[in-house]
Amino acid sequence: MLRPRIIPCLLIQDSGLVKTVRFKDPKYVGDPINAVKIFNEKEADELIVIDIDASAHEREPDYQKIAHLASECRMPLCYGGGVRTAEQAKRIIALGVEKVAISSAALANPGLISEIAAEIGRQSVVVVLDHKQRLLGKNQDVWTHNGTRNTKRSVIDVALEMEKLGAGEIVINSIDNDGKMKGYDLALASQLREALTVPLTVLGGGGSLDDMHKVVAACGVVGVAAGSFFVFKGPYRAVLISYPTAQQKLDSIYSALQGRR
Repeated sequence: MLRPRIIPCLLIQDSGLVKTVRFKDPKYVGDPINAVKIFNEKEADELIVIDIDASAHEREPDYQKIAHLASECRMPLCYGGGVRTAEQAKRIIALGVEKVAISSAALANPGLISEIAAEIGRQSVVVVLDHKQRLLGKNQDVWTHNGTRNTKRSVIDVALEMEKLGAGEIVINSIDNDGKMKGYDLALASQLREALTVPLTVLGGGGSLDDMHKVVAACGVVGVAAGSFFVFKGPYRAVLISYPTAQQKLDSIYSALQGRR
């Protein structure tokens, strides 16, 4: 039986692991390699690692860092940050990474999706759409460059375009909910799950296993990703890397599929 993927999302800045709130005020939380080792021990389903400075500063991906991450990671690894060409994506896959995530470059040059898919296979192409609610109305716009530039395009319209161009997976990341740990945007997630045929991963706002349960109850088999939930503990946000056990996932998250049958 297909099951939802429970995915830690790690943000890297200046070679350190950080966590943001609404894409601002990054807090240093440790060494990325140590975090990868802990998630290995806890048998995480998958891992997303994003270099949040690479795209914003138009910097080349740090291939040495990526190779180190890939060599340590025992689970499927998705890397994003600074990828602007199909050649870069191919080089990253050759280092042992399973998926390459792109965001700003995909919005600036949509044809890049097809080019990368032709090089590494559609299943390895992930498009990350950072989104924020408009000041007026209910629509969610896609933002790029760490949430500093508004494309003024609907996240649903962009997601459908990216799927058509060859994206093998769409990740939606709520800027409004980032780091708040108060729940996901279930309405948008449900809309996109119905509209898309490729895998969907929902990120932004996860603060409990119950939050993840609600995503699966609303959307079925999707990826459920989080950052703060996996690196912080308690109301004072003490740094502690954690991940649910197989039994916790069965009881708290996978059980949500029962009601959808």
